[in-house]
Amino acid sequence: MSTQQIPVIVLSGFLGSGKTTLLNHLLRSARGTRIGVMVNDFGDIGIDAMTVAGQVGSTVSLGNGCMCCAVDVSELDAYLDVLTRPSSRLDVIVIEASGLAEPQELVRMVLASENGRIMYGGLVQVVDAAEFSATRQRHPETDRHLSLADLVVVNKADRVGTRELDAVHETVAALAGRAAVIRASHGRVDPEVLFDRVVPEGEIDGQLSIEDLLYEDDDGAGDGHPHARYETLSVATGTALHPRRLMAFLDSRPRGLYRIKGFVDFGPADPTNRYAVHAVGRFLRFFPEPWPDGEERLTQLVLIGSGIDVPTLREALTGCELDGPGDVPDEHGMWGVLRYVPRSEEAAEEIDPGAGAEDGRTPVTS
Repeated sequence: MSTQQIPVIVLSGFLGSGKTTLLNHLLRSARGTRIGVMVNDFGDIGIDAMTVAGQVGSTVSLGNGCMCCAVDVSELDAYLDVLTRPSSRLDVIVIEASGLAEPQELVRMVLASENGRIMYGGLVQVVDAAEFSATRQRHPETDRHLSLADLVVVNKADRVGTRELDAVHETVAALAGRAAVIRASHGRVDPEVLFDRVVPEGEIDGQLSIEDLLYEDDDGAGDGHPHARYETLSVATGTALHPRRLMAFLDSRPRGLYRIKGFVDFGPADPTNRYAVHAVGRFLRFFPEPWPDGEERLTQLVLIGSGIDVPTLREALTGCELDGPGDVPDEHGMWGVLRYVPRSEEAAEEIDPGAGAEDGRTPVTS
């Protein structure tokens, strides 16, 4: 089942950009979400237990349901096997790359993994707003790294003036193509931008928990540094979607739309199955599964991004709905969708950073 796969997020950025600060913030904000952390380059991880994990291959519990291990990226699959054991009960895995690592190679390794319990969760690139120009001069590969990203966090936004911040944001957005770009201070990115938060048993989704109150200052609610802003669009409709029109929408999804998740009803095009959809950046997958007995047949989608035009997106999705009895998908209408259904015999995948650059997708390859 697609809902059981664990997203693996690659967190990258040059030394001093604030990767570790962002990671520590995610760990403090876990609130019942069990995060597995793979650290390729030790920064100032603010967890005492990390001192135990000083050797490659060591895995330690962080005491809040999260786990951490030091890794040698050449054996990434072996560490993924450890962290994805059912006994670990992890909800998401974050790989913090070395400040000098090639994020492209880490993404390739995640996509080529034979571990059926994971799915790609995106490449998050962190840049230092105050040092961005100097970093580009020292590291010309910065531009290429940004072009590969699914999400860019312009961190340390509090350290520069509004005009300079706007200029950095504009440059980053131009280099990052369709990737979402958000601004943050002290690495405070809402975890729900990156992954689905797990609501602990007994807590009502959306309410403030005791932990929320205890960690209020850490999350920035009380110190003038709120979470980075983003927009969400939730859609629920009992009208089935036309597969060709939905794929046209996905092909042309706009800059800044970072994640799409949920279930799609294709009606007469496939009356047996609903399709779980998982899109992050240019990456796209559909997972067909039989409709649960007695469940109402709905398309339910959540779209997450930064700077997106919510009314326009809602209108575009409405345009994907079947329009009456005469609006019937042709016999080949599902081919575009099925291209993004993983094949059971598929042992590995490869990512070509150039593939999908025109249509915003990463195709499945044999």
